[in-house]
Amino acid sequence: MTARISTFEQYQEEYKKSIEDPEGFWAGIAENFTWKKKWDKVLEWNFKEPNIKWFLNAKLNITENCIDRHLAHKGHQPAIVWEPNDPSEKSITLTYNQLHEQVCTFSNVLKKQGVKKGDRVCIYMPMVPEAAVAMLACARIGAVHSVVFAGFSTQSLSDRINDCNCEVVITSDGLFRGAKTVELKKIVDEALAVCPCVRNVIVLKRTGTPVEMKEGRDIYWTEEMQNSSGDCSSEEMDSEDMLYILYTSGSTGKPKGVVHTTAGYMVYTWYSFLNVFQYNDGDVYWCTADIGWVTGHSYTVYAPLLAGATIVMFEGIPVYPDAGRFWSVIEKHEVNIFYTAPTAIRSLMASGLDFVKPYDLGSLRVLGSVGEPINEEAWIWYNENIGKNQCPIVDTWWQTETGGILISPLAGITETKPSYAMLPLPGVQPVLLDSTGHELTGNAVEGNLCIKFPWPSMIRTTYGDHERCRQTYFDTYPNMYFTGDGCRRDADGDYRIIGRVDDVLKVSGHRLGTADIEDAINHCPEVVESAVVGYPHPVKGQGIYAFVTCDKAEHEYAALKQDILHNVTNLIGPIAKPDKIQFVRGLPKTRSGKIMRRILRKIAEGDTSNLGDTTTLIDPTVVEEIKNGVAS
Repeated sequence: MTARISTFEQYQEEYKKSIEDPEGFWAGIAENFTWKKKWDKVLEWNFKEPNIKWFLNAKLNITENCIDRHLAHKGHQPAIVWEPNDPSEKSITLTYNQLHEQVCTFSNVLKKQGVKKGDRVCIYMPMVPEAAVAMLACARIGAVHSVVFAGFSTQSLSDRINDCNCEVVITSDGLFRGAKTVELKKIVDEALAVCPCVRNVIVLKRTGTPVEMKEGRDIYWTEEMQNSSGDCSSEEMDSEDMLYILYTSGSTGKPKGVVHTTAGYMVYTWYSFLNVFQYNDGDVYWCTADIGWVTGHSYTVYAPLLAGATIVMFEGIPVYPDAGRFWSVIEKHEVNIFYTAPTAIRSLMASGLDFVKPYDLGSLRVLGSVGEPINEEAWIWYNENIGKNQCPIVDTWWQTETGGILISPLAGITETKPSYAMLPLPGVQPVLLDSTGHELTGNAVEGNLCIKFPWPSMIRTTYGDHERCRQTYFDTYPNMYFTGDGCRRDADGDYRIIGRVDDVLKVSGHRLGTADIEDAINHCPEVVESAVVGYPHPVKGQGIYAFVTCDKAEHEYAALKQDILHNVTNLIGPIAKPDKIQFVRGLPKTRSGKIMRRILRKIAEGDTSNLGDTTTLIDPTVVEEIKNGVAS
């Protein structure tokens, strides 16, 4: 069965087929892969427990499908083209043959350290080819990788290592990010002081930063690779064996370890990649996402390799050494498909067209956007100045928990509208519900976005706490997966995501729980209480606004502000630092003690004309004081 959709009429036919006969539809798609043993049954599910299983009792290894099956015809084709942070440093190309050899060799390195099927391995690395090699090596031997974004703090790293009981950490001496060098190994050493489960650390030399190597625990990547064989057969995995754990912020408590399993994830990410981006054999594809996020897992590493694509992997940032860097990389590597975040687009838009004009972007065929809905102004700029009105823009909606893109235009096939994710992919059944759980049928409606039927790459559990998975995603509305997003279906039946409906912020496309940030702020001894809300930010999409009560005198606020920023950076990471901090006498609370975040959100957004009834608050006068003292 061909999986590539080529017309809108075909999309409609495939969508209809996927709803009427989901098992037959996905069985046909799955025939495109190499299996050690085919499935006995396509799907078994209920959303009550929840219990979701795809391709039951099938046996496979995802790396055979990412690498081995391409070797006969694409062995000499570039698999990964790596572009370093510093443009004066040489790019590195790994062919599929070379990638295969490196993955097999590193698989043997892991085996020598006693890593076996089911063991958890933490990857805390820069965007270098070895990061992808580490992920694939884990998958090849059946170990479960848990990648932690290398911008997270010591505390965030140790929390994640301990939650899933990682035995090995893979890291580097440091990383380059623009003009900065970050000492990664030092962060790992600090984190491991409270991680008794870790027995080995494998260290890649990247920056030349001097590091302390703990005898009996720490080993160097290169030395181990030189002493290991390049021959490693792949472990047989069950369709529902864990592939990876990826932590994501929720509205309360510690980060959740989202679990993705092997077969369904493989089938869906490949299918979505092929169709959303309309990938053609031979295309050069660049997704700018870091491997620390789900986009980096699904659409920097797994899906494009499953398709046999040539991937550009970029170590740097969009504005180093100047704001023309993205466009110079596109010209240099003749990129055909480019997938990035609205935050990056907005920041480059603000830098002006002088950084775009010197570069030939004629190789581009498809543009993508991910992380949050792209605003109309950025969409138009992207379309006109980067795509030259010739490249369809796919504004993709999905989540860490969904594993792959669920709602998106198909490039050049689906019509597009600025800021609209448009239509669901085949197999995806979205519904909009009101607050009481009643389905809103027809068009021109707005409600909470849920999915009423399983798709192959969906979350299976939260690691070590299945009840949390049930409560977070399946308890709000019976027999539904609740996304946590509000959504509008317009008069044409097209979908537009309108933001989170819980206490989760989308900052530069990354989900951050307000509870986590408040907890970090409250670690300052002088802070009595805090409340964090989002507000519109011209570059990040959402900025972080913190309202803080404390026992400091007003003239000491500047020092406390620095302490708060330091604490948040240390406990979560720099991405969670509040953009605005307002010190207040009190927070608006109901008589039951609940903080009225709705009021604070409106004040932060600059909308103070209608704050609703404040007379029921314990102290209504604090609202006026907060309004008058809004932080700049």
